[in-house]
Amino acid sequence: MAEPWTYAGEVPMLGTVGTITLVEGSAFAISGRSGDMAPNLPHGFFFRDTRFLSRLELRVNGQAPEALEAEPLDPFSATFALRTRPRAGRADSPLLVFRHRYVGRGMREDIVIRNYGDEPSYCSLELLFDTDFADLFHVKEGRVENDVSPGLEAEGQDIVFRYQRGLTRRGVRISFSQPVQLAANLATFEVIVPPQESWTTCAQLAPIIENDEIEPRHLCGQPADHATPRARLAKWRSQGPAVDTDYPHPKSIVTRSAEDLGALRIFDPDYPERAVVAAGAPWFMTLFGRDSLLTSWMALLIDPDLALGVLQTLARFQGSSVDPRTDEEPGKILHEMRFGGASSLSLGGGQVYYGTADATPLFVMLLGELRRWGLAPELVDSLLPHADRALEWIDNYGDRDGDGYVEYQRSSDRGLANQGWKDSWDGIRFQDGQLPRPPIALCEVQAYVYAAYLARAYFALEAEDMDAHNRFRNKAIELKAAFNRDFWVEKHGWFAIGLDGEKNQIDALASNMGHCRWTGIIDTDKVPIVAERLVAPDMFSGGGIRTLSG
Repeated sequence: MAEPWTYAGEVPMLGTVGTITLVEGSAFAISGRSGDMAPNLPHGFFFRDTRFLSRLELRVNGQAPEALEAEPLDPFSATFALRTRPRAGRADSPLLVFRHRYVGRGMREDIVIRNYGDEPSYCSLELLFDTDFADLFHVKEGRVENDVSPGLEAEGQDIVFRYQRGLTRRGVRISFSQPVQLAANLATFEVIVPPQESWTTCAQLAPIIENDEIEPRHLCGQPADHATPRARLAKWRSQGPAVDTDYPHPKSIVTRSAEDLGALRIFDPDYPERAVVAAGAPWFMTLFGRDSLLTSWMALLIDPDLALGVLQTLARFQGSSVDPRTDEEPGKILHEMRFGGASSLSLGGGQVYYGTADATPLFVMLLGELRRWGLAPELVDSLLPHADRALEWIDNYGDRDGDGYVEYQRSSDRGLANQGWKDSWDGIRFQDGQLPRPPIALCEVQAYVYAAYLARAYFALEAEDMDAHNRFRNKAIELKAAFNRDFWVEKHGWFAIGLDGEKNQIDALASNMGHCRWTGIIDTDKVPIVAERLVAPDMFSGGGIRTLSG
């Protein structure tokens, strides 16, 4: 079976128009605007890369209510407002349904039926549940196996699904705050709602991993405001930047950006005070080496602790041995972490994949940036041995043929074919469209290595270790000279994306060389040429720089 990072098949249209996504850490829920979750769409409740709920349908008196409004209140909660269908012969219905949903290590839904009529109203509320315990990537890519039949049982007033495949055991418990009639996976409540009054019940979903039932963040019967996600969000908001302007547009951009960044934070139960930033919501709510390093770098002005947490966590999982199955090598920084078969809630329980050429020098670069900012000097010093191990990886493993450049080539067909930020299987091409043969030395990776050498030289200069300072500074100078000689495509006037296995220039015009401009590896006389090419009509769309010349 292909690994999630190597899938190269066709991804179907996901039907995400009108969906509502809630996310908290490694848990997220995707539904339609009514709050229902359809089994034939990439809907459901997901936790640690597994779909624990694939279907959730609400019916009142046998019919699906009409969706009126869906309002996300924060990244992990939303309210869905619905109107029940009128009875035969009636033009309108006096009943409104409100679904208040909260996500966090599980899911809670408070269902309120409000009777705005003048007489009591009978309601039969039905909730239909189903699950397939599908892998997150299989759902995302439309590859869900339809032959999974989880065990289903009623335990008192609870519905419990259980599933085992090999050594992997999963389950989910669905419990209710009000007496309920259970028939397999259907929960039914029969109530009479007095006029101008309401009736409420709470449904709570708790994942089961192996034999351990996970306690949700939001528990029925407890105030939602007291849950950990709400407290963390309030603290984040209080520490964020305040924008005072008469122009609403930039203010809304800053506010929205801060909210989104706060939603991307994940916390390791082993180190609950340490926040790291995930690669993206909802499908990539996990630690990625390159993505987490670059995002936390750009967020230094808002929260420098994010960068520190990312560095500490990546150092914790730094490669220590050679493992061709995961592309692990001593000193290497991971590419991504996944939890599909993990039994532990901590980050250490996940599956780590190391197939990336750029995260390792970026690690050293970001550590050097924290030093230049003067942030957490003792903690930064404690990470310096990890930076040295990263630099040893560059010399001993990254540079495969001793030519001074860091190249990549996957150790098996289970790994990524391309191991830079363009990591799709066909993301690196010659100008004529041909695919290069590995090992490949990307231009931006050499730029990161150059900046990593300078960062380490700066550490040495501070410590008055002039031998180390000169050694790393000279390595940077030598790399810069070689890079401008070997990667510059003279006939076109731009830098090659990289060099292939025969040291041929991969000569397509791409945005990769913009990263080189950032680090300073480009010779001064070529800087304006590169800048002009990046904003030329075939590269600049008006909204941004294209990844490949149009």
